Order: sequence, then structure tokens, then C-alpha cells
Amino acid sequence: MASSRCFENPPVLEPASGGGEVVDDFGGQKAYVSGSAGSKAAVVLISDAFGFEAPNLRKIADKVASLGYFVVVPDFLHGDPYDPSNNAHSNPGTWIQSHNPQTAFEEAKPVIAAIKEKGVSSIGAAGYCWGAKVVVELAKVHEIQAAVLAHPSLLTVDDMKDVKCPISILGAEIDRSAPPELLKQFEQVLSANPEVDHFVKVFPGVAHGWAVRYSDDDAAAVTSAEEALRDMSHWFNKYLN
Repeated sequence: MASSRCFENPPVLEPASGGGEVVDDFGGQKAYVSGSAGSKAAVVLISDAFGFEAPNLRKIADKVASLGYFVVVPDFLHGDPYDPSNNAHSNPGTWIQSHNPQTAFEEAKPVIAAIKEKGVSSIGAAGYCWGAKVVVELAKVHEIQAAVLAHPSLLTVDDMKDVKCPISILGAEIDRSAPPELLKQFEQVLSANPEVDHFVKVFPGVAHGWAVRYSDDDAAAVTSAEEALRDMSHWFNKYLN
């Protein structure tokens, strides 16, 4: 499920931020790309409701790229990230209905195909909140070789039953979208399938959104977000290289 926390603490968007570049058409989507296109391993990062221009998300993309990956952050929200100051977005439920993760899942397939055309041999995907649902759908159909979810939303226990690639789930202790009790159920389901490796971790003292919507002025928040990034990087290093 989604909760109000999915739409709290919006970032200040900076379209020009990041060390990579924005391309108008990558597999049919506008996207932020970072890293070497000659890499043999790639990572797709899928945003939360606040979209691909979020500065912290681009920092994460650049850091993952620095590890040797070609990183793509598609704009699956099509220039319409959730904006609490926009009257048209006054109802988060309506916003979700018009930004269906299932649609983004279908749009992700040509993006992945475009990555493969560059000679990439292994692809991972990480999703934050709303984006986690998209990643799980990709993980159900062999589109990716590794998946990472950070403070996921819109997921059910049944979703975990169909995952077909190694999956890491990084959750928050304070989270109504994916509370620790639900993550424990996810882990139980995944444990019943020995063919799919999994890792489930609940970060203490943090709330939904902590991995990407942290403040640089909050040392504790930065430390937790950096730990999540290390865990994500470790998972991709393990399964994409």
C-alpha cells in the first residue's frame, strides 16, 4: 500500500544537477544517464513519486556509476512528479491512479532493451517507494539479474512469490507503507524459494523515504542513507559482476 509518507518531504528539484547528462530519448524515455556506456553491467534507478530530477537520486546514480556501472534513471513520471503545491495533485490517490507503476513496468522494457543494445551483459534495478513496485514487476519476468527495493510501497506478499532474481529489500523501522511486520512476511515468502537469494534489512530509527529524501544537514540521516547505498552496491556487485 501507499501511505501519506510517500508524499512527504519533497526535494527541491534541480534539473541541471548531477555529473551525468539528461538525454531526451533513451529507450523511449527521457532519462538521466551516468557512467560509461561501455560498461558490461548496468543499473536502472527508478524514482519515488518526486521523480528523476531529485538531486539525491542523481547523487546516488553518480555514485553507483563511479563503481563501474552504466546507470540510467528514466523519467517514468513524464515530467509530472508529485508536487504538493500543485492543486491538481491535492489527492495523492488520484496522482497514483494517473501514474500507474504497471505502465512504467511496460515502459521499462524498451529502456532495458536499449541498455542491452550497448553490449551490457547484466542489468540490475533499484526502486524507491513508488519505483519499488516497478522493479518487482521487472524481477518477475527475467528482465533484470538483480533487484533492490528501498522503503517500498504498493507491494503485497503475493508479489514476492513471483520474484525470479536475487532481491534485496531495505526497509525503515518507521514506515506505514512497508512496516517491519510486512517485510518479515516478505522474507518468509522469499525464504520458501531456495532458488532466489534474498536479503531483508530494517534500518532502525529511520522513516519512509530515508534512503533518497534525506537532508544533507542531518548527519544521522546522511549516515543511514550512505549505509543503504553501500548495501545496494554490495548486492549489485555480488550479482552483476
